[in-house]
Amino acid sequence: MEWKLLSSTLFFPVQLIFCIVKACVCMLLPNKRRDLGGEVVLITGGGRGIGRHLAREFAVQGAKKVILWGRTEKCLKETSDEISQMGTECHYFLCDVGNREEVYQQAKVVREKVGDVTILVNNAAVVHGKSLMDSDDDALLKSQNINTLGQFWTTKAFLPRMLELQHGHVVCINSILSLSSIPGAIDYCSSKASSFAFMESLTLGLLDCPGVGCTTVLPFHTSTEMFQGMRVRFPQLFPPLRPEYVALRTVDAVRTNTAFVYLPWTMRALIVLKSFLPQYALEEIHKFTGSYSCMNTFKGRI
Repeated sequence: MEWKLLSSTLFFPVQLIFCIVKACVCMLLPNKRRDLGGEVVLITGGGRGIGRHLAREFAVQGAKKVILWGRTEKCLKETSDEISQMGTECHYFLCDVGNREEVYQQAKVVREKVGDVTILVNNAAVVHGKSLMDSDDDALLKSQNINTLGQFWTTKAFLPRMLELQHGHVVCINSILSLSSIPGAIDYCSSKASSFAFMESLTLGLLDCPGVGCTTVLPFHTSTEMFQGMRVRFPQLFPPLRPEYVALRTVDAVRTNTAFVYLPWTMRALIVLKSFLPQYALEEIHKFTGSYSCMNTFKGRI
């Protein structure tokens, strides 16, 4: 036993170096992309914003069926009709992912009417956009229920069947704010931080589960109605992302089984800076870039 422990300890640095070299090589070489022809994709918050563009992109990339969940029937129907006209079978169901019983009931309906979901995209989210003291208690609970707990319920509803089939993928449309919070969006930042921890734990927990993977997407500010009015100080240096770009990169990450995607890739610098800079230096960066006051002009979805 001691020899096994010693040999594994000595071999561990070699394994790490091999993994790093392998990752570098993979970055330079084109990745093999999986075919989506037999996939059944369910997208929460699929009626508008990034969700609508995700539905389009999955359809373009050849998904067999697309299922939309959301709380606004008008948006869901419009998106569903658009996807159907593209030649992809599309269904929509009214579902508030913050309501556990509703999630489980609608998941049962989906299985009966459409079939097994093989790609789950947790995209639904809300933002209250106020400081803690200005926030309404019910609005804070709503953010946590939808942005965080909703992922627990949807994943518990669909992951077991993926594990049985040894085929599936769980996707989370998160935010870079889960790793670098800003004032004025305390409900959103805290819920997304919880969501990131959920996905990080889930990703590690599925390492020994063949055929089932996870993808967490962490985009910078995206130009959708949800964050309407938000302003950064240097929009030329930090332009808002287009939702169609986020959708394109998300679907590509699913096809290449990429665990974490930072959009743009320069957002990785935030993680490096936060690991060694003192707090007062980080505060000055927030003030200089305008992230300290970017929510002052926030209007949100109208």
